[in-house]
Amino acid sequence: MRRRAAAPLGLGLEGREDPALSGDGRYLASVVERGGRRTVLLQERLSGRVVPLRLRGQQPHSSPSLSWNGRYLAVLVQQGAKRLAVVEDRATGNRLPLMLPGDLEPERLSLSPDGRRIALQLLDQGRMRVEVFDLGGLLEPDLAPAQPVQGGGPP
Repeated sequence: MRRRAAAPLGLGLEGREDPALSGDGRYLASVVERGGRRTVLLQERLSGRVVPLRLRGQQPHSSPSLSWNGRYLAVLVQQGAKRLAVVEDRATGNRLPLMLPGDLEPERLSLSPDGRRIALQLLDQGRMRVEVFDLGGLLEPDLAPAQPVQGGGPP
């Protein structure tokens, strides 16, 4: 196994938390502290180039997760006193906040490689549980090369 450090960008490797790698290995998302706030940093792994995100204004961030090609970035953001799960579509610039029923509070998340499902660890009246939500009607699949789309009629 070969190791390759992420480009430090002056932050040092110890300043990164919650690493998430896209399925194709091209993008690395991690949480860093900037200006006293935790924020997600997305960068191309080989070049170290920082990729701009539209998640500003809702901080701190935690628990990033990327789809196969890095089109979708799911992350937890703070909005007032409430924590929300948000999926950013980097291809269109759209943000999809996931509205949860009742007083459910997301603690961690994991996005499926195709971006069609998201698993959330939820805090519900002091108890933890995990639920999987289908995003298929909301997001296009972010498929690996040569991966067929399932469904859609006879072969």
